[in-house]
Amino acid sequence: MNNDFPRIITFLRKERGLSQKQAAADLEISQALLSHYEKGIRECGLDFLIKVAEYYDVTTDYLLGRTLQRNNTSAPVSENAEESNSGKISGSMVNQINRKVISNSCSVVYDLLAQIGSKRLTNTVSNYLMCAHYEVFRLIYNSEKSNSQTMFSLDKNKFKHAASASMSLDLMLAEDIIEDEKIALALSPDILSGYFDKSASSLFSLIQFSERNIRNSLKK
Repeated sequence: MNNDFPRIITFLRKERGLSQKQAAADLEISQALLSHYEKGIRECGLDFLIKVAEYYDVTTDYLLGRTLQRNNTSAPVSENAEESNSGKISGSMVNQINRKVISNSCSVVYDLLAQIGSKRLTNTVSNYLMCAHYEVFRLIYNSEKSNSQTMFSLDKNKFKHAASASMSLDLMLAEDIIEDEKIALALSPDILSGYFDKSASSLFSLIQFSERNIRNSLKK
């Protein structure tokens, strides 16, 4: 099928608090076969794909990792956004959904940082995230060439390279802090789902969407 399908059907089952045995019975297959599907050992047929989509009330595109939109009544995301009468992509619903995914995922990250309790790591991660927001904001700000640059101290022709370099250094520093302070936080999809509830769903969507974009970038 693809790399996303096994992970997504496993997540949906655990999100509902279903055992593998119960889900297999509801889907009218053996537990062993469902286990193979969830591990990616075997590929299912079209009939089963449709049955799973109906069982979890999601679209087949969602099951295949082609969209973050769970069902046809949900607001679309990114390239699935509907077009307005003017021919431009309507961004209002896209804005709301992406904001929620990023905001909830960020909350998970900071809750985990709070559990770890490392001030150095929290500051370094914060520097990285703030720099990412700075870079995106400045790109938008500079879309109008005549906008005043007085609010920035970095030259607009150099900030992109400087920001990227700073973020790379922050990631390296974060890795060093984790190693130096011997930080090891036991995590799994089950633990995340149980502790963070709905925020975990946003995090899983962010991972799915980001990895798909990364794979697409590598193909270019």
